[in-house]
Amino acid sequence: MKVTAKKSNKRAAFTIIELLTIMSIIVILISLLVPAMSRVRRYAQRVKQSAQFHSIGVAMDLFNAEFDEYPDSEELDTDIPAPASYCGALKLAEALVGQDLLGFHPDSLFRNSLLDSAGVDLYARIGGPQLPPENLLARRGPYLELENANAYRLKNLYGAGLTAPLDDERYVLCDVYNNVTLVPDGSDPPPANQISGKTGMPVLYYRARMSGTTHPTIYNTVTINDLTNIYDYKDNDELVQLGMPFEPGSPPIEHLMDSAGGNTRHTGVSSDAMNLYDNIFNENITAVDRPYRSESYILLSAGFDGEYGTEDDVFNFEK
Repeated sequence: MKVTAKKSNKRAAFTIIELLTIMSIIVILISLLVPAMSRVRRYAQRVKQSAQFHSIGVAMDLFNAEFDEYPDSEELDTDIPAPASYCGALKLAEALVGQDLLGFHPDSLFRNSLLDSAGVDLYARIGGPQLPPENLLARRGPYLELENANAYRLKNLYGAGLTAPLDDERYVLCDVYNNVTLVPDGSDPPPANQISGKTGMPVLYYRARMSGTTHPTIYNTVTINDLTNIYDYKDNDELVQLGMPFEPGSPPIEHLMDSAGGNTRHTGVSSDAMNLYDNIFNENITAVDRPYRSESYILLSAGFDGEYGTEDDVFNFEK
């Protein structure tokens, strides 16, 4: 007698328990992968930022070789008849690409007016006179390729009329972290006023005082305003006080390094500018308090968070 196996009408399928188990495993894997991918992304951006600082460093060496000194970074400007602040970040841009992106003029006094000692325009300006051929022949550089300079006017970062006491027409070099949405300035002829996309925060530049001998820390009696300090926070303080243009609010939210702010991470220290000195303090030197790169200059990127004075700031040195 032949026995025929009876086929089941039931289809093979996952049970609810099995589905929930698989979904739980997927969620766990995602929770492990997302932070890892975020760390990889941050690391890649930091490498890119270090590469930008290397390019700027090469350009600075070229400038130094030609003029036997690094550009000034002092923020105070006694220029007459147009007194205005002209901070380290702006002077860095002028030295490496010029304040019209056509190169540096050797007659520059590093003043906001962009005039020479005879009151003659050194750089092209919107609505200004056309520069004579000899002006362009006298230029040096640009020492930094414009494609890699990431140079933008302040008004494209913060908005027109919102950068006082700094002139919003001036250029700065921006870092690689795309935190800031570029603002069309509405004044340049097309296509220059059709700026769109994002860029980073301005790269801050501080030149060491050759006569400087001290560095303030929370453990000594040296103040941040001591004229013997190797570095001076005021060289970029007014730019720092413009706040974070990518954060909502009016005025923009202050940086942790803003000397007029109230977010210092040091108990008993009255100024947030101390955060700059804390971050550039060289702990490897124990005989006396010293900053890194005490005989040249410091470049500072606001890092991934776009805020100056925090732990993820990027410098042109390795701690």
